Amino acid sequence: MQQDDKTLARGLKNRHVQLIAIGGAIGTGLFLGSGHSVALAGPAILFSYIITGVICFFMMRALGELLLSNTEYHTFVEFVQDYMGERAAFVTGWTYWFCWISVAMADITAVGIYVKFWFPQIETWIPSLVVLTVLVFLNLLTVKLFGEIEFWFALVKVVAIVALIGLGLYFIFTGQTTLAGIASFSNLWNHGGWFPNGMGGFVQSFQMVVFAFAGIELVGLTAGETQNPHKVIPQSINSIPVRIILFYVGALGVIMSIFPWNAINPDHSPFVDVFLAVGIVGAASIVNFVVLTSAASACNSGVFSTSRLLYSLAKRAHAPGKLEMLTSKQVPANALLLSALVICLVVAMQYIVPEGVFVIITSVATFCFLYIWSTITICHMKFVKARPDLAAKSKFKMPLFPYLNYLVLGFFAFMLVTLAFNPATRVALLVTPVWFVILLLIYQLKKHPSKDEVEAVTMSKE
Repeated sequence: MQQDDKTLARGLKNRHVQLIAIGGAIGTGLFLGSGHSVALAGPAILFSYIITGVICFFMMRALGELLLSNTEYHTFVEFVQDYMGERAAFVTGWTYWFCWISVAMADITAVGIYVKFWFPQIETWIPSLVVLTVLVFLNLLTVKLFGEIEFWFALVKVVAIVALIGLGLYFIFTGQTTLAGIASFSNLWNHGGWFPNGMGGFVQSFQMVVFAFAGIELVGLTAGETQNPHKVIPQSINSIPVRIILFYVGALGVIMSIFPWNAINPDHSPFVDVFLAVGIVGAASIVNFVVLTSAASACNSGVFSTSRLLYSLAKRAHAPGKLEMLTSKQVPANALLLSALVICLVVAMQYIVPEGVFVIITSVATFCFLYIWSTITICHMKFVKARPDLAAKSKFKMPLFPYLNYLVLGFFAFMLVTLAFNPATRVALLVTPVWFVILLLIYQLKKHPSKDEVEAVTMSKE
């Protein structure tokens, strides 16, 4: 049953948003993609994560200040419209939807790959379809249930990483012998030094590292459904540095101390391979379950975010009006189902797409997320200039404005260059701009309703 009250429910509590923020920083890019990154950079991958994490933290501070400047913002696309105009909001909204569609496609594919660890004979599309169907059903119920799902998914990931670090440190300090040799911190620099593949490999590793952080801005999409945003959002953002040190640097540092970087298979999850290397087969299955829930969690975030984006686009007449309708539980069901159908296309693609598609999809997503993050950073600069009164009252300021804004934008420009130099990601860099051209053409060609027409449509719905 549909309702006329076009308001999303504020059903997300502090613990939900905190764990959603953590879940956004721990995904398939870390559990599966880190193997590819380690193969490129070796131990230098730790520096890649630190640098990217610091930049993302600054970007999130800009996002936090923007969101708290007006708690009526339900998504960051709304402040894009306020400070960059309707055209930018149209392109940003649809691009962010495309970002999460591509991420969800990669993650639902990863679900099938992880299940094959236990059931090698099963077709990958079967578990992918089952998990996607379950997630859509649960998301149709209430936003609070989405928060609960993400809370437990993220909690599983956190507990698993802490356990891996604890077990790894035990093996390192006791000098345990594994199938890959003796566990020791010296494995970090005894196999070619910190930069075994030179600066070239180090630079190329940033693509997958940036993809690993894709979703960190999801807190900006939950703002409209968060209780007490002035308390919850700053807490979530300020805890980002701790999460980076623990989950990325800590976990990968321990992994490469047990399992030398040059022995890691880039096509496998290094988290699973480490436990296989120490001879704990049962533990490897547990870790595989963890990375499976991680992929399901990221897909769950994709289902949630894409539905909210379509809802937001429909409210501004940038998408069909039917996508604006809410259920009695204040869930945008039509938007959710449409996004799920598009994500489901990857199930059919699994019949014909080669394994290398994971890198291609993540490259496209990386390019689009760089655009989103750059837009957030630029919006913050425009906000401070256009509304100095609100900026002066801000209790959660972007530090060292505007110098850190320029630093963030400079890093994102550097990332575009790295995408151009890597043959595996160059295709995405060349193809993705077509998406923006198509969006701009659609925006120019579509009939923009006048204010009177918008009011007439609104009154007809009431």
